[in-house]
Amino acid sequence: MAFFSDPEAIKQVFAGDPERLRAGEAQKVIFKPFVGPNSILVLDSARHKSERKLLMPPFHSERVRLYGNIMCEIADRSIDAWPTGTSFPIHSRLQEISLDIILRIVFGLDDAALLSRLRALLVRWLNFNWGALTAWKRITQFRIDRLLYDEIARRKKSRREEQTDIMSMLVAARYEDGRYMSDEEIRDELMTVLIAGHETTATSMAWVVHHLLRNPDVLATVQAEVESVSGYAPTSKLTAEQVTELGYLDAVIRETARINPVVPIVVRFLETDMRIGDYELPAGSVATPCIYLTHRRPELWSEPESFNPDRFVGRQVAPYTFFPFGGGVRRCLGAALATYEMKIVLARLLSRVTLRSDPRHTVQVVRRGITFAPSGGMPVIRGAN
Repeated sequence: MAFFSDPEAIKQVFAGDPERLRAGEAQKVIFKPFVGPNSILVLDSARHKSERKLLMPPFHSERVRLYGNIMCEIADRSIDAWPTGTSFPIHSRLQEISLDIILRIVFGLDDAALLSRLRALLVRWLNFNWGALTAWKRITQFRIDRLLYDEIARRKKSRREEQTDIMSMLVAARYEDGRYMSDEEIRDELMTVLIAGHETTATSMAWVVHHLLRNPDVLATVQAEVESVSGYAPTSKLTAEQVTELGYLDAVIRETARINPVVPIVVRFLETDMRIGDYELPAGSVATPCIYLTHRRPELWSEPESFNPDRFVGRQVAPYTFFPFGGGVRRCLGAALATYEMKIVLARLLSRVTLRSDPRHTVQVVRRGITFAPSGGMPVIRGAN
């Protein structure tokens, strides 16, 4: 593996020929046992292009805004149950919120029993360590698959084009040759969305909370912005238009992603010998744009170790210097959904509760599966509002 943090080298990787720089091949060893052989994460070439085109509509920014009320309702229900005056791990609460949002968006709103069963299985499955598929993990995965295939069959019997949940959209989708997706293809992409869209978003929000509590001036500025846009009434809901007005919160989210990217690298398998930057790399190497290192280069970012959201206010950043969602033809399809969800959940949190760090815990960066998360579940204490 050759790590790069020079923007010119990273541009070569992201803008290079995807036939020679194969992301799917590089990611198979990690993801294939969990998401299956048809996931967009492990595909390359024409098949990846075709699958990505089919998956884009549910994640278009305009469609994502249809989910705003659902996100508000789920966030509020969770916040209502948070304890007061005692330490609790906010990371796990944010994981619950993110998982419920993904489940509602993926499966729609019509089968609470299915959502409850699938939620319980997924929580168990996601709590297994990444690595070998143990017997318990295989049993849990079998039960998840059985639920998914049963629901796919039910949706196919009542195929309706106007449904807005992701499962219904995938069932109704057709490839360019007119073919519908197979059950296996739908299952693999659903698992991809459930896994990739849950853990990374929740961890990103936990890091935002960490940085806000460490920087009270930034916290006060964000709270003032949220108050001016949405008010503090617990029954208020953020509209899509209001979310776009949260410019400083957006800058806080991006600065957090700069300092603490939840996934620190991007990988491309080299099909042929290639020169990238100043280096000749042989076929079989893995070119690795390093998000973490690039985001901390002092020639790109003044005082790179300092948390300063102002560096993102009113500024567009080059895609080869800031790329928390990857880049090129493999940039994360769910970037708009994740960002929208973070803005809504964090705005609801900031408008409804006062938090402080647990003084007994020093937050460290720890590895959680494929992500880098705050240690100890990011313990906080909720004050009396």
